Amino acid sequence: MMAFTAAQIAQLIQGTVEGNPMASVHAFGKIEEASAGQLSFLANPKYEEFFYTTNASVVIVNDNFQPREKTEATLIRVPDAYSAFATLLSKYQELRQQQLSGIEQPSFVAASAQLGNEIYLGAFSYVGERAKIGDHTKIYPNCYIGDDVVIGKGCVLHPGVKIYHQCVLGNDVIIHAGTVLGGDGFGFAPQPDGSLKKVPQIGNVVVEDQVEIGANTTIDRATIGSTIIRKGAKLDNLIQVAHNVEIGSSTVIAAQAGISGSTKIGKGVMIGGQAGIVGHITLGDGSKVNAQSGVSKSLDPGKAVTGTPAYDYTQSLRSQAVSRKLPELEKRIQELEKIIKDLKSGS
Repeated sequence: MMAFTAAQIAQLIQGTVEGNPMASVHAFGKIEEASAGQLSFLANPKYEEFFYTTNASVVIVNDNFQPREKTEATLIRVPDAYSAFATLLSKYQELRQQQLSGIEQPSFVAASAQLGNEIYLGAFSYVGERAKIGDHTKIYPNCYIGDDVVIGKGCVLHPGVKIYHQCVLGNDVIIHAGTVLGGDGFGFAPQPDGSLKKVPQIGNVVVEDQVEIGANTTIDRATIGSTIIRKGAKLDNLIQVAHNVEIGSSTVIAAQAGISGSTKIGKGVMIGGQAGIVGHITLGDGSKVNAQSGVSKSLDPGKAVTGTPAYDYTQSLRSQAVSRKLPELEKRIQELEKIIKDLKSGS
């Protein structure tokens, strides 16, 4: 990170400096362990105790934060410290990526491929026939871009990404290391003799603008048509998305979730880690699936579920509260049974 003053940083994130505007930083640091010359932030109140002991030169804080003690650090006040810090990290990442350009060798680019302006293609990468790569896209080493693949502008493909033939990526897509787009969907037809005949998977995967996909995630191509990840969706690491699935815009899915074929997931859906979604159902806009839940039926918009099989989140909490009281309830039932027995024997 290059050196920046508090005043320059405040201008970038539209903040207000409180302290020395010329305080200089050259690196980022967590507030509990930052040293002089580093920039940190405080957004979560549970970390406030570290604010009074941090050695960070500059700290980004919320506008409404009122310190109990004085600090040597220069403050930059913003409406949302977490969001502002994320903006700075993005700008820092952009600066690093701008330094990458050109085609490293050895690599292979088919003669019919079309490469945009100011792209970066890392060593040992492969670009197939008629592939199209947009301006300013960065493709790190050991990536595979199949025939007829289309990649938009400003995308980032981290090392080892594999994109099979005919898949389409929009603009500003980020795909992390080891992810595979366009592998065959899991389609096999049982035969009279008990064998399984492979069903050809002739569709593709379409990833719209501003999607981010984590490391080692797999998204299968459609049998016919497209598996679709809509604009702004965010997928974590180690997720399996099966053939012909559609994931709505701004939906977030945590690690190790699995989505079976032809399921439709709406806009703004939240799916927790290790959740399993069966095929051919619909999850309505804004629905929520708790971690490790197994969803076997369609969900109405806004519905929150948990458990296996998944059911209403509020009812689940009530059931859990009752289950914790079961030993006490058992004892009371035994006492009642004894009272009833005594009454009967007395009559």
